[in-house]
Amino acid sequence: MTPSVSARRQDGRLPAEVTSFVGRRREVAEVRRRLSGSRLVTLTGVGGVGKTRLASHVAAEVRSAFPDGVWLVELAGLENSGLLAQTVAEVLEIRDHSSRPPLDILTDHLRDKRILVILDNCEHLLPQCAVLADSLLHSSPGLKILATSRHVLGLPYEHTLAVPTLDLPSTEKPRPSTKSLARCDAVRLFIERAGAVLPGFSVTEANREAVERICRQLDGIPLGIELAVVRLRALSVQQLLERLDDRFQLLTAGSRAVLPRHQTLRALIDWSYVLCTDQERLLWARASVFTGGFDLEAAEEVCSGDSISREEVLDVVTGLVDKSVLLREEPHSTVRYRLLDTLRQYGREQLVAAGETAHLQRLHRDHYRRLAREAHTELFGPSQVAWFSRLHLEHNNLRAALEYCFAEPGEAEAGTDMASDLLYHWITSYYLGEGRRWLDEGLAVCTEPSRVRARALWTNSWLAVIQSETAAAAAMLEESGRLGKQLADESVLAYTALYSGMIAMYRGDADSAIGLYGEAVARHRAVNDPVGLALALIRLSLVHSFLGDSPGAISFGEESLRLCDAYGEGWHRAYTTMALGIEVWRQGSTRRAAELEKESLAFNRSLDDPLGVGVSLEVLAWIAATEEHYERAARLLGVLRTVWHAVGAPLSGYGHLVKYHDECESRTSRALGAAAFRTAVRKGSGLPYGEALGYALEEHLVVDPGGEDEQPSPLTRRETEIAHLVARGLSNKEIAATLVIARRTAEGHVEHILSKLGFTSRAQVAVWVFEHYRPADGDEPSPDGGP
Repeated sequence: MTPSVSARRQDGRLPAEVTSFVGRRREVAEVRRRLSGSRLVTLTGVGGVGKTRLASHVAAEVRSAFPDGVWLVELAGLENSGLLAQTVAEVLEIRDHSSRPPLDILTDHLRDKRILVILDNCEHLLPQCAVLADSLLHSSPGLKILATSRHVLGLPYEHTLAVPTLDLPSTEKPRPSTKSLARCDAVRLFIERAGAVLPGFSVTEANREAVERICRQLDGIPLGIELAVVRLRALSVQQLLERLDDRFQLLTAGSRAVLPRHQTLRALIDWSYVLCTDQERLLWARASVFTGGFDLEAAEEVCSGDSISREEVLDVVTGLVDKSVLLREEPHSTVRYRLLDTLRQYGREQLVAAGETAHLQRLHRDHYRRLAREAHTELFGPSQVAWFSRLHLEHNNLRAALEYCFAEPGEAEAGTDMASDLLYHWITSYYLGEGRRWLDEGLAVCTEPSRVRARALWTNSWLAVIQSETAAAAAMLEESGRLGKQLADESVLAYTALYSGMIAMYRGDADSAIGLYGEAVARHRAVNDPVGLALALIRLSLVHSFLGDSPGAISFGEESLRLCDAYGEGWHRAYTTMALGIEVWRQGSTRRAAELEKESLAFNRSLDDPLGVGVSLEVLAWIAATEEHYERAARLLGVLRTVWHAVGAPLSGYGHLVKYHDECESRTSRALGAAAFRTAVRKGSGLPYGEALGYALEEHLVVDPGGEDEQPSPLTRRETEIAHLVARGLSNKEIAATLVIARRTAEGHVEHILSKLGFTSRAQVAVWVFEHYRPADGDEPSPDGGP
């Protein structure tokens, strides 16, 4: 199977500007001018001068010129240069479902795109970034790259711009007025950041000289100004100036070979470090072991001990946030913390000097190994989606933990086991190829017969099946089966049978597939494994439907539904409803089949699973043709062309369904006529991804109370129904009783509602329901969730 990319059409991924962007009008204009005439522009300058912020701001301004998006690839936390191309592919949300080199996948994806990519913080990967940029630019005529680095990449066609420090006040006479002084970029930044510390702060005749001297002492370096201003919580402007004078006088004895601006920033960070408490300095150094940020739980586990108790970590973290050493971020209602790269490097120096690096890396590995194990344990339940999201946020730390395992003598088996625990992380995100590589590495090292090896073999075989490498998968399953028998391990034998059944079905041997799936069901029941049992039941439902055994298909599908509902599980349930929808449609119950497919589609949309989305879209197109809604069928076929092109292969893993697709396309084309059919397909393929899925789901329109145009509801029909029950004050137990569903299922639906709406409380859901579904003429909202 060829590589796959996310079918989602986006503007790209840029960080939100949480503070105002100050000044830089000339620089912004110059970067835009150079981008208009060059395909590679590199912003250079000292750390802390604002290269990343400038690049992101310009990218946001020129977004409309790049229909395929503008994307920021943060490289500061990437230490393994061999993962550079893969990291770029991950940020661009390219789903790697092939075993080809990531650079080839990137090249194919970008070949016909008009896109801007920011390669941020290239200096520690300079040769590799230069090679990558050169390769991609030569193969992708619509690509432009904006790089930030302390050094140029060195390519002959590269346009470079040294990012200067912020403008300082003029020293010429006459002295500028206070108002004019406040318009100077460095002073403006000081005022804006000081206003966040001391509301209402302004430059006055009394403090103007001190403010001006502080900005000069700091050479107009934005990071320096922002770090210094934090001290205004405890110092006056004059006191701040006096302490900067003391700090920089000490600097004059330093090396003259170091640029003054480097000396200035280093001295300021030194000062910030000295002004921290002993515990804050210790946690700053220890936090440098994280890559891509961390949450409080990780800080408590990794950074506590030896002078910092677990209970004290929160207070110490809060102190570092107050001092602007740690940045506080809140993705998906989860608070995380991050060190700026310059501060992380400084912290790592302190960690090395203290001789704690090896110990902290081990603690870091242990935490993320436990996290992977817990996620695997909680996979089949109502917190499933939350775990998928959490692992995605922690991917850089998970990767660092795996790198530690395979670099440290004697730890490869732990790394192999961890890579197996992360199976669903590899499948449901953009990291399938990376997962395959970690497992391959583990299997190459851990050659002794063991449960860890057997498990890694069947885990890796599923990734190989998804990549259509069935020969490799079959070889791994053969060895896994031998080890399972040797070790008398029922779980290994169960999964070996399950994935062997998939290969048999892939090869068209339905009878063998049924036998193997049946064996898998029996073995999974014996070891009480609901994950493997659900997978086997879904596959049995599909194969019995394929053979025309409707009772068998329905029976196995309904058993899978009962299993999923008992655990409050969502992802396997979505695939089960997809399988049942196919059989119900085959029986002629198109309305019920559509309900099942829409339910599956809505969940897979929330998880951004393009394969699940694609199969449900297929069945909805077939249903539309069956009901003689040919315009809709043709548009859905157009949407499918986009989705399957993105996934890389039509009906990947479900090839036996291709005949239904061909019949639908032929019937719809005959009914509409060739010209009208092409037009409708073109309309479907031209829809933005979100709109296309909204069209497929036939979502209810809800009225924005502000008078804006109607917008599709983000909730499915069932979720809307449950949201109304939440608004009425019903508990999860009462919702389950009202709808005759399992309590865990109700809990899972409520979690999905909160996640989709970005809420943290049921009260917010109630307000949302009231605002978007106001009853007409005093009526109550209809129980089915309709407007």
